Amino acid sequence: MLSYRPSRILIQEQSSRDALTGEILRRLHGVPVTTVLEVDGLLPEIQGGTGRHARGKQTLLLARHRGQFMKQCPGSGADICCNYYVVNFAYNCHLECTYCILQTYLNSPAMVVFTNVEDLMSEVADRLSGAPDAFFRIGTGEMADSLALDDITCYSRVLIPFFGRLPNGILELKTKSDRVGNLEGLEHRGRTVVSWSVNPAAVVKGDELKTATLQERLSAARRCQDWGYRLGFHFDPLIHYKGWEQDYENTVRELFAAVEPRSVAWVSLGALRFTPHLRDLLKERFPKSKIPYGEFVPGHHGKLRYFRPIREEMYSKMLEWIRREAPGVFVYLCMESRPVWEHCFSHAPSGTSDLSGRMDALMCNPCRGGCSAEFADTRG
Repeated sequence: MLSYRPSRILIQEQSSRDALTGEILRRLHGVPVTTVLEVDGLLPEIQGGTGRHARGKQTLLLARHRGQFMKQCPGSGADICCNYYVVNFAYNCHLECTYCILQTYLNSPAMVVFTNVEDLMSEVADRLSGAPDAFFRIGTGEMADSLALDDITCYSRVLIPFFGRLPNGILELKTKSDRVGNLEGLEHRGRTVVSWSVNPAAVVKGDELKTATLQERLSAARRCQDWGYRLGFHFDPLIHYKGWEQDYENTVRELFAAVEPRSVAWVSLGALRFTPHLRDLLKERFPKSKIPYGEFVPGHHGKLRYFRPIREEMYSKMLEWIRREAPGVFVYLCMESRPVWEHCFSHAPSGTSDLSGRMDALMCNPCRGGCSAEFADTRG
């Protein structure tokens, strides 16, 4: 994958006193640094002009997060949700996936890393200790790739041991990178799942432009497996195109040839979905991409998505291939309706508490080589 090195660093004045700021500056020695009182006055410069998305990412902003770090996943509005939580330690991503929603979601195209990591951990600890009978699955991959900047931030070396000490929470690190070197030797105590977004090599090459290759991701996953981590894989977004069946079937086969099924905590499936504005932006920024020219209909939260029969076909075939290679692996759908669940699995979770309870059980009492919480195994 393409490493990140900014052309300049902006430091919010309050952030200059944080230990993480000094560590990042040492790792990026030689990059011009400017300390600013507030960032708002610089936003027009970062935002303006053509090519603002690519140019804006050349600026790394180190700042303190002033709001709430830990929030419920936006998917909580779906028919059936896994009751996931997110912690935003950074904003934006330099990996340039053509379909990335961050292109339309963020106010600034700059890369932002929050340096008040102690506040993040304090908030999470307070939230979990306030609900000792609940179990929390918490990910850092909503507004930024969890590991793409880890060689610069080393956030993993702080968060993984921290979650290892929590009795009722686990951390999921979602990535399209191969930056796992910092994870070796950490006291994770089974409380961290390292997950990869997975697509066939053709999709990676054409629409996940600066990410790790499929083989690099699987090699990184194998390393994490050897270090005792549970793994996750997210076929999300599934992209429909001519020849997708052979490509995705081969990808499933490659995945489970690379890692042991018993090390996999879960696999998710989710079809491509995006806003109408993102489709227009995709055409403008990435004219070679074929993604925006598929047939879509408005779906959940007004996002465009494939017709239901297309989604059901893709999910059903993916389940067949996964079940063939790894019968005991837990598989679930992301942001899908109850009728789609019932079509693909022959039944659906009774609700959010049912699905989240099954996933929590996988981490509280991890199964090895088969699990009664499995949905894919109950069909046929």
